[in-house]
Amino acid sequence: MNILVGYDGSKVANDGLKLAKKYAKIFGAKLHNLMSMDGGPQEPREDFEKAEKELNSVKSIVKKDEIPCETHLSVRGLEPGEDLVKYAKEHQIDQIIVGIRRRSKVGKLVFGSTAQYVILEAPCPVLTVK
Repeated sequence: MNILVGYDGSKVANDGLKLAKKYAKIFGAKLHNLMSMDGGPQEPREDFEKAEKELNSVKSIVKKDEIPCETHLSVRGLEPGEDLVKYAKEHQIDQIIVGIRRRSKVGKLVFGSTAQYVILEAPCPVLTVK
């Protein structure tokens, strides 16, 4: 089993990671943690370094629990939701776990919703954590 966690360093992403670790232990699953750089290669170097450091930290935390884990920093320039769905299709992901935040209807309209896109477009079940 493969579980994909949409990770951005936020509190809800960390909550999603905690739940994914529990599921991975129960089902003997491999975790895939994906951080999407929606600006693509044009992002400042410091942002890449910060993201890589964050993902390395996540990987070490998960490996301490003896859970197979891969981390991926995506720089395709896609929106995070598109990145998660594309990655899930490319790597035969069985479940996606994403954190959600409360936003007003206007906020969703203006900024979009990563979780909403993933829920509607994913090729597998999606679990949201708030």
